[in-house]
Amino acid sequence: MNARSAHPTAVPVEAVRHPRSVTALRGVRLLVGGYLALSVLTLVAIYLLRGDAAAVNDAVWVRAGIVAVSALLTFVFAVRAARGSRGAYRRLRIVAAVMTAAIAVIIAVPGPFPLWLKIEQGVCGLALLGVLVLANGRHLRGVFAAR
Repeated sequence: MNARSAHPTAVPVEAVRHPRSVTALRGVRLLVGGYLALSVLTLVAIYLLRGDAAAVNDAVWVRAGIVAVSALLTFVFAVRAARGSRGAYRRLRIVAAVMTAAIAVIIAVPGPFPLWLKIEQGVCGLALLGVLVLANGRHLRGVFAAR
């Protein structure tokens, strides 16, 4: 009879604790933490600038709210991935890719977003691009590959 693991989607501890895994996952957590901090600071700035219609409009509020929620989710996924969750690792890669693409569209397409928000989104996009590079690297893909 085969014994089932308590966490069948968990990566073996030794694989997550490998020095290359630790380094890559630490980088992911730092980048995502920066993304989250910048997103929260942006919401604070929007609140403080709420009386200036040129700097803050409805689209800015909606976009900043979506970014803050996605940043929080991405941070949770990064922490869980660092603990060995394959599902969190997969979600981290998906959310980072989708948000990076959405940010590229926000920056490239003329629309209701002021320049300051496009610059902030560019910084967030660079952080997420770093997450994508680390998370999609050969080593982490191998660690989190289904066995």
